Amino acid sequence: MKDLSGWGRYPRLSGPLGTARDTGPAATATATLPGVIARGLGRSYGDAAIGRDNTIDATGLNRMQSFDPKTGILAVEAGVPLADIIDTFLPQGYFPCAVPGTRFVTVGGMIASDVHGKNQHIHGTFGDHVAWLKLAMPDGRVMRCSPHENADLFKATIGGMGLTGTILSAGFRLKQVETGWIRQTTHVAANLGEAVRLLSQTANATYTVAWIDVLARGASLGRSLILEGEHATADELPWGDVRFPPSTNGRLAVPMDMPGWLLNAMTVRAFNELYYRNGARKAGQTTTVPWDSYFFPLDGIAHWNRIYGRRGFVQHQCVIPEAKAESVVAGILERISSHGAGSFLAVLKRLAPGSGLMSFPMEGLTLALDIPFSEKLKPLLAEIDALVVAAGGRLYLAKDATQSPTTFAAGYPNLDRFKTLRDEIGATGRMASKLSERLGL
Repeated sequence: MKDLSGWGRYPRLSGPLGTARDTGPAATATATLPGVIARGLGRSYGDAAIGRDNTIDATGLNRMQSFDPKTGILAVEAGVPLADIIDTFLPQGYFPCAVPGTRFVTVGGMIASDVHGKNQHIHGTFGDHVAWLKLAMPDGRVMRCSPHENADLFKATIGGMGLTGTILSAGFRLKQVETGWIRQTTHVAANLGEAVRLLSQTANATYTVAWIDVLARGASLGRSLILEGEHATADELPWGDVRFPPSTNGRLAVPMDMPGWLLNAMTVRAFNELYYRNGARKAGQTTTVPWDSYFFPLDGIAHWNRIYGRRGFVQHQCVIPEAKAESVVAGILERISSHGAGSFLAVLKRLAPGSGLMSFPMEGLTLALDIPFSEKLKPLLAEIDALVVAAGGRLYLAKDATQSPTTFAAGYPNLDRFKTLRDEIGATGRMASKLSERLGL
C-alpha cells in the first residue's frame, strides 16, 4: 500500500500502486485489475490519479519512439515527461503546441486532462494537436484511435480523465520556433473590469494570461498584471544571446513543509502588494524572457506545494461564459477576500471550446486559485461552485478535490454521452478513480 495524493496534497489516500515498465503489462493490468486508473507524475491536484482500488504507475512507459520533421509529429509512450520533450526538441527548433503551467507532467496525463495553456484561445488544447493514440481497453484489446479512426472513443479519451482505458502511446504535433525566448509585454489593470477589457484587447496575442491580486478590495478588486507573449525570432534577440537557453528551473527548493501559520491573509496580502507594484513598474514594457520563466514560473521552485504545509491546498479552477464572467469572478473574489483565504497563485485567462467530449475549456474566462485547505473551506467552495454552475460554467476535473456530483453533472452537458460510451466499452466500474467514485461515474 502506498500513500497517494495529488499535487495539492489533499485528499491523502492509500492504495495499491504497481509500476508498468512496458505497454504489455500496462494493458494486462488494465484488463484484469478492478477499479483501476493510470497515474503519471502526480501533478493533477486532487484525486483524479488515484485508483478506486488499484493505481498503475505509468512513468515506466518513458520511451520516445519516432519524430517526423516534415509533419512535426512526435510519437512517444504515454509516460514520457513534457520536460524531456522540451529538453530534447527545443534545441532543434521545436516546441509543443500547447503546454500547461508545469513541465513535470506526462503525455498521457496531458491527453487525459486535455491540458490547456496561455494560447488556448487561439491554438486550442493539447488534445487538438494529438494525431493518434493507442488505448488499452478494459476488455484486453489495444485500440488505435484518432479523429478518423474510432473517433468517438478518441474524442471521449481526450479530456476523459483516464476513464475510457489506459493511454499507452500517442503521436502529437510540435511547432517550429526560431528561439527559446518569449517577448513579454506587461499591462496593468487597476481592477477586474480593466483586466477583462485588457484580456479582450490582447486576444490576438499568441499567449496571454492575467495574474490577479485576490485579496484586493473595493475599487481595486481584481487588480491584475496581464502578460502578453510571442515567440521571439532570432533577429529580435540581443546580440550574443544563446538562441535556445537551457532551463534554470528547480535550482531552488522548499526543503520541508512550512508551518501552517506562515501562510495567512497578512503574508499573502504583503506578497501580492509587492508583486503587483513590481509588475506595475514594467507597464507597457516589452522584455525578452527565457521560455521556462514564461511558461513554467512555478517550476522555478522545486516542491513548492510544501509552502502550504501538511494540510495541503486545493486549486479551484472554473470557466464561466463570457457574458456573465466578470460579475461571477467579482463575486468569487469578494467571497475569497472576505474569507481571508488568500491565494498568491491566481490567474485569469480567456478560453475557447475544447475538442474532447469532456474537455474543460468552453468559450469564456477561466479563473484558477490556490487556497490553503481546511474543513472550514468546504462551505465556501460549495458556494463558489454554485455561482459557477448557475452561470453556465464548470470546474476543471484535473484540479478538483471537493465538488459535488450535482455540480459536476450541471457543468458537463456531454456527461450522459460519456457514460453511455463507458458502458458500451465495459469501462463503467472497471476504469475508476477516487474522483470518478466521488462524482458518481
